[in-house]
This record gives sequence, structure tokens and C-alpha cells, in this order.
Amino acid sequence: MKILITGSNGLLGQKLVIALHNDPAVELIATARGANRLKAVSGFTYAPLDITDGKAIFQVLQAYRPDVVIHTAAMTQVDDCEDQQELCWEMNVTAVAHLVKGCTEIGAHLVHLSTDFIFDGAEGPYLETAQANPLSFYGKSKLAAEKLLQESSLSWSILRTVLVFGVVEDMSRSNIVLWAKSALEKQQQLRIVNDQFRTPTLAEDLAQGCILAAKQRAQGIYNISGADYMSVEELVRRVARYFGLDEGYITPVSSSTLNQKAARPLISGFIIDKARQELGYAPHTFEEGIGLVMKQFNAAK
Repeated sequence: MKILITGSNGLLGQKLVIALHNDPAVELIATARGANRLKAVSGFTYAPLDITDGKAIFQVLQAYRPDVVIHTAAMTQVDDCEDQQELCWEMNVTAVAHLVKGCTEIGAHLVHLSTDFIFDGAEGPYLETAQANPLSFYGKSKLAAEKLLQESSLSWSILRTVLVFGVVEDMSRSNIVLWAKSALEKQQQLRIVNDQFRTPTLAEDLAQGCILAAKQRAQGIYNISGADYMSVEELVRRVARYFGLDEGYITPVSSSTLNQKAARPLISGFIIDKARQELGYAPHTFEEGIGLVMKQFNAAK
């Protein structure tokens, strides 16, 4: 099976390359904007690709003719999407339209990543069949991309996920686990929202969900997240407890005090029974995820 990944320089993209590069059943093509960041891994083909360039997408798909495309590239900074709506739409919707057309032409299955931010957070955790109602422009763009797949004649999987954390090479952004650990070790006062609920997702688990969907050419929508449901405050407290750090530096606050540009869903998170039963998806516990992240972080240092 020939699998092409978009966004291979990102967190999920790198986890997919690491998981697939030695798979004898997979011929792997990794694509991303600019040079390949994953220098420590070999055994795959790398091709630069800007997903906002429709002509380039067609050229790459025609050149490599993958059986499956796993599309991880996107603009995901929620407040930036609110400020830069044209760019957000170009990256999150127009690029998907190009991919849908290109994959249809070569008969490729498209695995597309989506988000809990397509929901309003009124009554999570959510099933795959829940009614979408995004609050932010980011959420609206991701829902529009989902509809492009659903309205196409393409073979597709939509994998929705929640609050992904992990660590990889040359990352420009930290993640919530490492950030919380570092801030608490420095005895910084942390104001953490206690009214937003999530099912945080280990990047390795999300990558595994993508691979399961790709190899099975799974049809439909799947929730791929962690199984542990918690508030963001509880998440940070569980990080503190894991490392024996002082929870006294954590102050719970409501989302309304943060003055964020884009609205976030409050009661979010996913029910993952469908992915467990149909795909064989089996995520780590949150504490197992913390342990894996720290093992990798310490090895990288």
C-alpha cells in the first residue's frame, strides 16, 4: 500500500512517519511545506508541498499516485484563524477541495483530520452522529472541509480529534503537558479554565487511528481521542500529581475571564466506542501518555 501524508513536519505528521517508515506493507511519501524536519528517520520519500498550491497538489498526487492520502496539514491556531480568516479558509477548505479532486482522479482513499471545535460544547462528550454547530471561524472551516468529503464521490474517512499532545523533533510549539510541567516547576501562578472539558489525545494514539483507518480504507466518521474525560484544570492537576508538583500554584478560572478572540466549546470531548469496535482503536490512559511524552522528551535532550 502506498500512503502519502500531508503536513509531515507537524506533530501528527511526524508521528505517522515514525510509525510507518519501517512498515514493510507501506511505501511512504511524506509531504510538507519547506524542508523535511524529521532528520533521524529514513526509509521514506519526502516531497515539499504547499497545500495552498492547487497545481502542486495535483502534480504530487499524479507523480506518486498513492492508494491513501492522510491529510494532517491545516491551520489550527484558533485565534489566528479568527484574525486571518482568508488564510484559514485557503488552508482548511480550499486545500481540501484540491485534495478531494486529486484523490478522486487517481482513486485514492482520503483520511481527513477534523476537530471537536465543529461543536458548540453545549452537550458533550459527543458521538459521531451529533449535530455540529461551530462557534469559531476555525470550527466553521473544519466543518466546511468535512462537507466537501461527504458531498463527493470519494472514498473517505473523517477522523475527529481533541486537544492533541506529544513531542517530536524541531517543534515550533510546546504542548499542554510540557508547558504545565515547566510552569509548575518554576512555581509560576497558573490561571486554568475549569469550565472547558476535553478528552485529551496522545499524538501516538491519533497516528494509530489514522493508520487503522488508512489500512482498512474505513468509510465514514470516527472519533479518535483519548478515553479520559476531564476539565482543563483537572488535566493540569493530573500533570502536577504525576510529577509530584505543588497544585497550589493552580487557580481555577472561567473561560469568560480569558478574553480569547475565538470562542471555544465548553463541554466537548468524544465518545470513542465506534472507533474501538470498528477500527480496533485502543488509546493509552492520560497518565500513560504523560509517561511516554516525558520519556521521549528526556531522550531528545
